[in-house]
Amino acid sequence: MNTLLLDSDDVDDYARLDGVIDAVEQAFAAFERGDTQMPAKSYIDLPQYNGDFRSMPAYLSTDEWDAAGLKWVNVHPDNPEDHDLPTVLGTMIYSDPETAFPKAIMDGTTLTMKRTGAAAAVATDYLAVDDASSLGIVGAGVQSYTQLDAISEIRSIEEVVVSDPDDARVDAFVDAYDDRFDVRSGSISEAGHCDILSTVTPVEDPIVGPDDVGDHTHINAIGADAEGKHELADDLLQAATIVIDDHEQCTHSGEINVPYHEGVLTDDDIHAEIGEVVVGSKPGRTDETGVTVFDSTGLAIQDVAAAHVVYENARAAGEGQPFDLVGVGDSD
Repeated sequence: MNTLLLDSDDVDDYARLDGVIDAVEQAFAAFERGDTQMPAKSYIDLPQYNGDFRSMPAYLSTDEWDAAGLKWVNVHPDNPEDHDLPTVLGTMIYSDPETAFPKAIMDGTTLTMKRTGAAAAVATDYLAVDDASSLGIVGAGVQSYTQLDAISEIRSIEEVVVSDPDDARVDAFVDAYDDRFDVRSGSISEAGHCDILSTVTPVEDPIVGPDDVGDHTHINAIGADAEGKHELADDLLQAATIVIDDHEQCTHSGEINVPYHEGVLTDDDIHAEIGEVVVGSKPGRTDETGVTVFDSTGLAIQDVAAAHVVYENARAAGEGQPFDLVGVGDSD
């Protein structure tokens, strides 16, 4: 029995977004039903290296499959300049829950991008207007690409407006998509007045205010993944219908973490967790809904769900590098 080694290209090929979106939606539903185990994300802070490690284990059970895994991921902002390495490096161990056998070890960085885009797509499906055709993106980094790829799977996106102070990154984004969409650069307000807005920046001082969005814009707040990060102005959040992925993570390190700890927002201002919306115990968008915000911190169950899709697709295609990690022979 072999463990499958899957590099970033393998993950990119086999994390097909339609399947990942479906698996992440199932994971949110399982979370709401209580069919998951997901200890809190743990951190190892390394200020001497201007970085940290994050450990994210999880188990989930759906009607069709169950799976377990662990993602070990870092954030080291100095890596690109000092070491010619990415800021974020992730490794995913995907295991058989019944035997604990490690079915696969795979690149977790690409996996994270895919499952993050998929989570935004799930939220968009429940919270954006049905006929949404325009997408604004604030921040033209690597996650901006997956946001467009995933959201365009569940809405017929025609127009895309991307805003970023780095012209080179905007130009690269436009060049990547101008044969598929009407895509152009624009201001934050122009991006925010699209039907859907995804914010993917690391800022700590809010850059999107209530005047920067339309009356019924759905916002995927993706950038905040650590204490102190904050993309959306407090008065925008106060006026919006807020849906979160997990209460503990969002109040600690999500988009709402700063106003929540300052008492500007309370639990009464949180409409639902996304799992509640998926299973139907809380409503998504209704005719009376105005601006909606999905606060996405990223859950370990999303990584396990995405890893399940990658493993099953790669195994079916006979791809990846099998190796005898445990030492029990090479029979499958």
